[in-house]
Amino acid sequence: MTRTPQDNQIEVHSHAIRYVAPDGTMLAEVTFPEETEGTVQINHTFVDESLRGQGIAGMLLEQTARELKETHRKAHPTCSYAVGWFARHPEWAELVA
Repeated sequence: MTRTPQDNQIEVHSHAIRYVAPDGTMLAEVTFPEETEGTVQINHTFVDESLRGQGIAGMLLEQTARELKETHRKAHPTCSYAVGWFARHPEWAELVA
């Protein structure tokens, strides 16, 4: 059976956003552990090889930004993908610590 990105779902956790298959397999994630009170460090972005180049990482970073805004937290991006994503999306600059 071939899976398409539409078969999968996003899980929002307090310090991670995950993209999972219907069977629970984690296919992509962004992790953002707490660095200090009200600030997280976006330290890891991963996308399974089978889904690379489909915009999944960007989708997860946008979901992460929404989660941080809703929970009134700031981000200290250290993952190279996250650093570049925030540079390309100045509309989210207010979230960068």
